Amino acid sequence: MAVDGNVAPVIIKRKKVVASDAHHGGAWKVAYADFVTAMMAFFLLMWLLNATTEKQRKGLADYFAPTIPVNRVSGGGTGAFGGDSVFSEETLPQNGTGASSRHPTNSAQARGDTGINPQGENNGQGDDDAFQERANTIKEALYGHGGESMVIENALKHVVLKSTDEGLVVELFELPDSRLFDDLGNPTETLSVLADALAEAAKTVSNPVAIEGHVPTSPIVVRRNVSWDQSVQRAQAFRNLMEQEGLPKGDVARVTGHADRELAEVNPLSLRNSRLEVIFLRNQN
Repeated sequence: MAVDGNVAPVIIKRKKVVASDAHHGGAWKVAYADFVTAMMAFFLLMWLLNATTEKQRKGLADYFAPTIPVNRVSGGGTGAFGGDSVFSEETLPQNGTGASSRHPTNSAQARGDTGINPQGENNGQGDDDAFQERANTIKEALYGHGGESMVIENALKHVVLKSTDEGLVVELFELPDSRLFDDLGNPTETLSVLADALAEAAKTVSNPVAIEGHVPTSPIVVRRNVSWDQSVQRAQAFRNLMEQEGLPKGDVARVTGHADRELAEVNPLSLRNSRLEVIFLRNQN
């Protein structure tokens, strides 16, 4: 039987299937998603570290610390579910939690530190709250003058408030276009306005006042360093201004000069280092 020469031959191609060539099923997408999530969490952590204060970060760390109980009163007891508490005297007491060596417990049951001692005192917490109220009163009295006139409004641009362990610090600093002292060391009109405002604010509280003077480093090398005398003279001049505006002399606890030893900026020649600090001290019992 003759074969038709015009018919194309049928070619069968057999492909060898290798297991490694199979489709991965998108597993790389899962790994990539985990990587992106981790990077997002990392940058979120960096942002939180930059956006929060040291006190806020400590609060967050204490919240997640296993040594801090949810309830300020420890759970050790002698009842049906009694037992030694991890905050009892057998362990090192943590700050603000558990029993303390100052008020030790009489048994294995932890007393817990509530901030109130057996005599009914509040271990300084009430003093802090009272001082904070006085600080708010001072701020309201000081900034309450703002808006009355453009002179007072411009003068308040020299003011920075900050709370420290010593008390409420009212910092008065010089600006390039608005000085507190002239070239001869005499107080300017701006400083007189600030002295009036601070004297009125001091009348609203009973806290003693400390006045400190600071000056920048002189760009010229001199034989005798006059920065000490200059800082004291400026502090004394401001004390005189406040007393003239009605501040009782007995309210002034101290007047000191720090020369150029405590800088507000790293550059010792910066005008920002020329400043006065009026400190409303915490009452000392």
